[in-house]
Amino acid sequence: MTTKLFWDDPYQTECTATVTEINGKKIKLDQTIFFAFSGGQASDEGTIGGMTVIEAIKQGDKENIIDIEYTLQTEPRFKVAAVVTIKIDPERRRKLRNLHSAAHLLYYLSPDFIGKVKIIGSNIAPEKARMDFLYEKPLNDLIPPLEAKMNAFIHQNHLIIMKNDDPKSDLRWWTCGEWKMPCGGTHVRSSGEIGPVRLKRVNIGKGKERIEIYLQQVDKVSP
Repeated sequence: MTTKLFWDDPYQTECTATVTEINGKKIKLDQTIFFAFSGGQASDEGTIGGMTVIEAIKQGDKENIIDIEYTLQTEPRFKVAAVVTIKIDPERRRKLRNLHSAAHLLYYLSPDFIGKVKIIGSNIAPEKARMDFLYEKPLNDLIPPLEAKMNAFIHQNHLIIMKNDDPKSDLRWWTCGEWKMPCGGTHVRSSGEIGPVRLKRVNIGKGKERIEIYLQQVDKVSP
């Protein structure tokens, strides 16, 4: 099983690991900070042993043993048992971390405005997050108050905690106050880290509505 260091520290962007398997361009490691696409969250981008990773895939669920397989741009120069350095794009990770937490907040805050409707899709990319709903009316008028509610909640800097589910090695719980949901993605430690967000309504077909979440860039003030 690949030890997922990104669960212990989602802010870590470099580490070393031992290569446990090589099959052409595909490799496995004993531990990693390099997140593989899962739960709607996009994979990290970066290098292993100085070589570009073009794909990261989460594999298997046999007896709760989960591996991550990485596909490199070319066949590796290193061999099994080699110790390699893993580096990920820190800005991409920051955006994914912030947007994933923001998506969970949208999940819990949106019923106050649109009711308990069926969610039919979601995705976390570095440019934006989205959540798709079965909803008969355009959401245009509900977006401004929902956005204001989200930003007020974010500004209050609520604590966000990730906890292991002991019976299952690959199950984790995201908690924020009384809210709790299973999630194996990367998240911020408190809502204030997300910063202000902008919501956008998109129609994706009759009876279907999408809400997109964008991070707002805050200019740093010079001292």
